Amino acid sequence: MIEVAKRLYTVEEYYFSRKLREVRQLISDGKPIINMGIGSPDLHPAPEVIKALQDSVADTLAHQYQSYQGLPELRESIKGFYRERFGVTLERDTEILPLMGSKEGIMHISMAFLNEGDEVLIPDPGYPTYTSVTKLVGATPRYYNLTESNGWLPDLDALEKEDLSSVKLMWLNYPHMPTGTNATKALYSKLVAFARKNKILLVNDNPYSFVLNDTPSSILQAEGAKDVALELNSLSKTFNMAGWRVGMVLGNEKNINAILKVKSNMDSGMFYGIQKGAIAALKCSEDWYESINNVYGERRELMYRLAEKLGCTYDKNAVGMFIWAKLPESVASAETFIDKILYDKSIFITPGTIFGKNGEGYIRFSLCIPKEKIQEAINRI
Repeated sequence: MIEVAKRLYTVEEYYFSRKLREVRQLISDGKPIINMGIGSPDLHPAPEVIKALQDSVADTLAHQYQSYQGLPELRESIKGFYRERFGVTLERDTEILPLMGSKEGIMHISMAFLNEGDEVLIPDPGYPTYTSVTKLVGATPRYYNLTESNGWLPDLDALEKEDLSSVKLMWLNYPHMPTGTNATKALYSKLVAFARKNKILLVNDNPYSFVLNDTPSSILQAEGAKDVALELNSLSKTFNMAGWRVGMVLGNEKNINAILKVKSNMDSGMFYGIQKGAIAALKCSEDWYESINNVYGERRELMYRLAEKLGCTYDKNAVGMFIWAKLPESVASAETFIDKILYDKSIFITPGTIFGKNGEGYIRFSLCIPKEKIQEAINRI
């Protein structure tokens, strides 16, 4: 046997990769599993998006290698999207880099900016990939607490009292996954000032802004943000295109060029047809956002009822496509709780602990499931 790289010993298989094998086995054993664990949109993209993909296949350019920076029309569409939706001005050719999903961007950014031993501020609770990628590139995760008592927001005053001299990068994720907490422009301004003072690169991972959220925002709206911040975004959630793998990273020319150095050595460009579909998606009318949110809104009301049946509490001000619910005080372990529900009721719910130690005592429901299935889950409980 050839010994694997030492970096593999620093990470484990992604929780959902492992747990979904267990769920699939239960399904193959005949269990009627209702999967409320994954945030994978079950709705279709807009018809014009599908048509753009279909029409593109006949184009002579469709089957050639594509530009590492994506089609100029795609970058122009991203530019227009950010101008119209956030009021943010971006340079098409220097401040926008399309990605094959924003998850790819987490690796590219980490490879572009982190050296072995650099420290990375990671939210707890937060997306587990921030930690695994940090470890894979040899940097050191350093968690900052997000707690219900502080509104699931970073305590910058507490961080200022710590030694931050080794911190190179700070991951943000607002609207926050898993809690659904929204950021304010005031918070972004404070974060930009904090990053400038401490010479830290901020990266805001922002795929949930348009799901059940009346106040979409971007860190790039803050004055001077491009000096110290990057933003990741994705078409996966807003446009029901998770499997298409279309994302983007935005920032100043110097930082984007650094990421491009990594990306251009990792792939040979995004499929032409997917780019054409993405262009159509980014031009969707207001009716699109309203129709999607009507569906999610109805599902959310039912999911609230399910959470209540389980004795949980939740925050109705939270946004995004998940419900972050607090378990009853009598429940000692979120993972034990969800396993009992899985095996007794054939319902899969995500335990909060996979997002960090501050996730203990919480569970997360996904809204990517039809109303009928949510009602069935309520009936089973």
